[in-house]
Amino acid sequence: MKRIVALLATCATAVGLTALLSPQPAAAATGCKVDYTVTSQWQGGFQAGVKVTNLGDPVTGWTLKFSLPDSGQKFVQGWNATWSQSGSTVSATGVDWNRTLATGASTDLGFVGSFTGSNPKPSAFTLNGVACTGSTEEPPPDPDPNPGTGTPVGVNGQLHVCGVNLCNQYNRPIQLRGMSTHGIQWFGKCYGNAALDALAKDWKSDLLRVAMYVQEDGYETDPAGFTSRVNSLVDMAEARGMYALIDFHTLTPGDPNYNLDRAKTFFASVAARNAAKKNVIYEIANEPNGVSWTAIKNYAEQVIPVIRAADPDAVVIVGTRGWSSLGVSDGSNETEVVNNPVNATNIMYTFHFYAASHKDTYRATVSRAASKLPLFVTEFGTVSATGGGTMDRSSTTAWLDLLDQLKISYANWTYSDANESSAALKPGTCDGTDYSSSGVLTESGALIKSRISTADSFPTS
Repeated sequence: MKRIVALLATCATAVGLTALLSPQPAAAATGCKVDYTVTSQWQGGFQAGVKVTNLGDPVTGWTLKFSLPDSGQKFVQGWNATWSQSGSTVSATGVDWNRTLATGASTDLGFVGSFTGSNPKPSAFTLNGVACTGSTEEPPPDPDPNPGTGTPVGVNGQLHVCGVNLCNQYNRPIQLRGMSTHGIQWFGKCYGNAALDALAKDWKSDLLRVAMYVQEDGYETDPAGFTSRVNSLVDMAEARGMYALIDFHTLTPGDPNYNLDRAKTFFASVAARNAAKKNVIYEIANEPNGVSWTAIKNYAEQVIPVIRAADPDAVVIVGTRGWSSLGVSDGSNETEVVNNPVNATNIMYTFHFYAASHKDTYRATVSRAASKLPLFVTEFGTVSATGGGTMDRSSTTAWLDLLDQLKISYANWTYSDANESSAALKPGTCDGTDYSSSGVLTESGALIKSRISTADSFPTS
């Protein structure tokens, strides 16, 4: 459905640890700062973020070390660095996408730990052997002044499917409007703190779809690393009150059963890790293609129980035939799903469209299907199905008006600076800090931002 742009970009996503420092200890002696925050805690365990800021000369290659307190506290696993533990000392070394830190730059790392008794803060943070004296326990300010009530997650809470609708904690139908990442293996630099702050505050996005490709230099090349990156983005969305749609982005090959074992491994991990969160939605197969609905259904009925074993409450979204077109792109229609639905509850079905390629026949299918199936447009573009070409404003507007009318949630492809007309940001935008002004938005980005930044008016009674 879309052209893959092999732009290798650094991935500076993080839930709570940003590392930086000079290559030589002397250069960093004038300053490094560590902000340590416990982001969640449960019986016998916790998750923490560590943001490291380089106040010295630019550095390429760094190692952060700190000492765990003598209270039964132990390191379990971490992300956005290569982690190890020796005795009470934990070490985190920068990886490809964050190993270079300019003066004043920061990087976010995160780890999960266990403890017995109390859970005090670690001590003696050093970067390349130099003490970081600017340590603080204050978390970064939430971009929403009233995160308990004013954000999409704060208002709607845990979502569920009721009838053919996506419903909030008040059992009222809602529509989420937001953006999809491009492949996080290529455009990681587009999903740092500044980008997500802009998405939450300026774009007023309700959700971030995290597109984790399985092939195309994605998950299969580094399962642990990509799982960590996804979890980091889930946390970053949560901190800003946005929903996170975890997309197991199967594209080539099109039969999701090719990745069945990988899907079970991935979803078992992310569901267990994020089960307590209210902002997570699972999309188990992006765009099945060249495969029957029966095969897709069989895949779904094996993956969904894996998620439910760890997270029984989250909404799960199932891909449909013909690149998630409800079969229309294969000459079929919604009846194959209506007559043979997935044997599971609290699920929705995916529909994708590209406005310049998919018009009246596809809109008619959605109009019919919406009265019988819970639909979620997890991906759409304003251009052709290749991801390129001229934006079709009239077709895009017709589509968005229809989705608004039917209260069907959607995510636009893509919140990235890819060199293609489907991207919302102009090339080079992700090298800076502006993700919202007219100067950095493409024609597509300007239109989509104008649509999703309008008030949501979520019902609460």
